[in-house]
Amino acid sequence: MALKKLRPTSPGQRFRIAPAFDEITASTPEKSLLAPIKKSGGRNNSGKMSNRYLGGGHKAKYRIIDFKRDKAGVPATVKTIEYDPNRTARIALLNYADGEKRYIIAPAGLTVGATVASGSGTAPEVGNSLPLREIPLGTIVHNIELMPGGGGAMARSAGTYAQLVAREDKYATLKLPSGEMRMVLVTCMATVGTVSNGDHMNVRLGKAGRNRWLGRRPRVRGVAMNPVDHPMGGGEGKSSGGHPRSRNGIFSKGQKTRNKNKYSEQLIVNRKGKK
Repeated sequence: MALKKLRPTSPGQRFRIAPAFDEITASTPEKSLLAPIKKSGGRNNSGKMSNRYLGGGHKAKYRIIDFKRDKAGVPATVKTIEYDPNRTARIALLNYADGEKRYIIAPAGLTVGATVASGSGTAPEVGNSLPLREIPLGTIVHNIELMPGGGGAMARSAGTYAQLVAREDKYATLKLPSGEMRMVLVTCMATVGTVSNGDHMNVRLGKAGRNRWLGRRPRVRGVAMNPVDHPMGGGEGKSSGGHPRSRNGIFSKGQKTRNKNKYSEQLIVNRKGKK
């Protein structure tokens, strides 16, 4: 993916760094793989605001993505690479040999006309999905299952990937995008390659209105509020603040929030941020 710096014809264009969309090959999605999205605007079932800073945004339809890649043994041809308004990565439309069509998260380097497959016995090539027990050590993977048959749950956003670093008995050890080392059952599926649109992190929107198009309302800093509204609010001038914390008083820098009794606690080899 490439980025483009625009000519500053307006204040909103001056600092904008936009995606070039070079890899996009179709502007109309596959109609049979669309589903409606109901936006809440941050309101609960009684219409009251329960989540701030949400609302508005351009109307969009959901693209039904095949995270399970369970169509084993049937090769598919990549028909298009498309934009998805619901995720940071690009998506690829697959035409299977039996006539079925499915969307998958497009890995970097996947092109129109390429052939991909899934299931046991598949070659560990970009776009192919196979069990972790059959993937060579050191391979870069994404869309990794946590439970066999549960569908990909890890490393799905733009530019992310995990590395298969070890395999022992029924567990494989993966180095995740966060730096965490975690064990996953070798029967879980993963897709070879890095998620597409790696330059997403370098995009600059350029103006507040572009954030509103994405359904994000302005976010108010805690230190700008009154004491009744936030633990960091109040004070004379800019003297307010204190230790960074959430609206509920939970420390936001360094306090552990993970439940130590969680079922997967024993599967984590190394926590993120630790060497």
